[in-house]
Amino acid sequence: MTDFTFKSFEKMTPEDYDAIGFIGGLEIHQQLLTEKKLFCRCPAGIYSPDYDAEILRHMRPTLSELGEYDGTALMEFKTKKDIIYKIRHETVCTYEMDDTPPFELNEDALDIAIEIGLVYGSNIVDEIHVARKQYLDGSIPTGFQRTAIVSVGGQIPFGDRQVGITQLSIEEDACREFSDMGHTREYLTDRLGMPLIETVTDPDLRTPQELAEIGEILRWLVRGTGKVRTGYGAARQDVNVSVRGGTRIEIKGVPKLSAIPRLAYNEAMRQWHLLRISEELRLRGINEQTFKSKTRDVTRNLKNTRFAPVKTALENGQVVKAVLLTGFRGILRRQTQTDTFFSQEISDRVRVIACLTTLPNIIHSDSPSETIATVEWQKIKKAIGAGDDDTVVLVWGAERDANTGADEIIIRAQEATIGVPSETRQAHGDGTNGFERILPGPNRMYPDTDLPPKNITAERLEYIAAGLKENYWERYRRYRQLGIPEQDVRPLVLSPFADLFDELTGEEGVNAKWLAVVLAQFTKRMQREGCDLQSFTVERMRKLILAVQDGALVKDAVLPLMRQICRDDQLPDKWPSPASGDELEKTVDQARAELDNSLLYNPEKKTHVLTGIIMRKLAMRINGRTVIDRLTQSAGGVNNG
Repeated sequence: MTDFTFKSFEKMTPEDYDAIGFIGGLEIHQQLLTEKKLFCRCPAGIYSPDYDAEILRHMRPTLSELGEYDGTALMEFKTKKDIIYKIRHETVCTYEMDDTPPFELNEDALDIAIEIGLVYGSNIVDEIHVARKQYLDGSIPTGFQRTAIVSVGGQIPFGDRQVGITQLSIEEDACREFSDMGHTREYLTDRLGMPLIETVTDPDLRTPQELAEIGEILRWLVRGTGKVRTGYGAARQDVNVSVRGGTRIEIKGVPKLSAIPRLAYNEAMRQWHLLRISEELRLRGINEQTFKSKTRDVTRNLKNTRFAPVKTALENGQVVKAVLLTGFRGILRRQTQTDTFFSQEISDRVRVIACLTTLPNIIHSDSPSETIATVEWQKIKKAIGAGDDDTVVLVWGAERDANTGADEIIIRAQEATIGVPSETRQAHGDGTNGFERILPGPNRMYPDTDLPPKNITAERLEYIAAGLKENYWERYRRYRQLGIPEQDVRPLVLSPFADLFDELTGEEGVNAKWLAVVLAQFTKRMQREGCDLQSFTVERMRKLILAVQDGALVKDAVLPLMRQICRDDQLPDKWPSPASGDELEKTVDQARAELDNSLLYNPEKKTHVLTGIIMRKLAMRINGRTVIDRLTQSAGGVNNG
């Protein structure tokens, strides 16, 4: 593959992704719409930055039953973080803080998870076994997340093929990160413990675009139940990507589906370039065993430097460490992602693990311009014994942090000899990604001893299956056959008024296209205007639409009346009766008289201005189309305007 050239995002084709062996999959986390949290009875879905108290904790690694430390635990321990939880009594209890055992699993949440598993066509497990999954970044105070597999298998129609579902799990949500600077990480706990489902797809996706497309389908499928939360952060995607010769890399917590293609593209590019870097190092005789490095304190060599970041560090009593990477000349300038170089891989490790978060946090001799002076580089290279084929990397900070940073530079450089290290990555807004943490080990999950197994009875499955709605894609196909425009179909399929739509277009003969506009576009417009959609109950909307169907109300009155319903939270006492023909004629004459006496209108816009005057006079009692037809047919020649 050395002759392959990675193209720009826009120019990459499915054949290009096939050539590099692109494989992708998704892990989608979706909050469930329940009143209570998963393992306690605190309310779910109450978000607020306000808090009543703070709790300080430190994470430290412990030996497993096999006498081993988890790599992620060791990494987090090296960060020496102060973990601060901002707690609010309304949304958090002693369970979340790991001071009391869990309650039994929320039955409503389990029913929703089972329902979604059935929607996927998955096999529901006979028994729910709760396990503990290690979470060592502090986002869960216990250090683990309680999770349970609900179903396995299943398939989703995708074009001319099926995409497999590996499994669906139910689990508790983690805290919201509030800030992460230096050695302090702060979390809001209002989201902690809320019920989630995690849907894991098979690695069946062959392009970055397919990842986003299947994510969109799964999103609409679960939202079609009407039992999941919506809004920013209610669903988050972990994107798994690998290329031939690389390894599975997980990009965590992608909040928007639209961000997935470019993120997956850049990760594929990163792995491909890292493999090329590994090949180059092998050609230079550098592998995991022959790799050489050296560290030296060069603080005194830079005591008179003018390079601002280092100068400021020295003024604050900090130190500078130099790391020699033998035979690495030019490697740190090799591209990895769009406008990103291998030096960023090292900088990310230093930022996350050494907590040197002020950038730049490293400089290197492969790119000496605009850093320290040439003579300073020469002194440092001589002091550490660097040759022409070597690279020197500088890192600065407090003594402990600078030492940790130097160690991480060596670790990441040595990993370059093997290609793609196993890790999780965080998404950046520009479509690139950065190091987040070492990938957890295979023993990350273990049985939870606080909760007994829960049997899933045949009667429970039958009851849930009996209440299943029509599949999203089946309803979608049916609505398109009715001629409903594409932009209205998806909102309507997922609308709480979908059943009302079927009832009114079937039994009552209401025009499907017009009704789709009312139930999809008008309700969305009301939401944008700040209206609480709970004002529009199914019964209220039925009465409003049937009033139009029966001729008691004109169509153009629907939107203004919806605004009134939103304001008053009730239906009007009486509908505005449609204007009679005589009333229209009288109003047309009045409008013309007003217009003829006015000098404030453009004659070319006469029909438009007249229509506006008439509509205001007959507010909610006549359709605009009726007025325009009347004016264009008049003997006065109004239709020339």
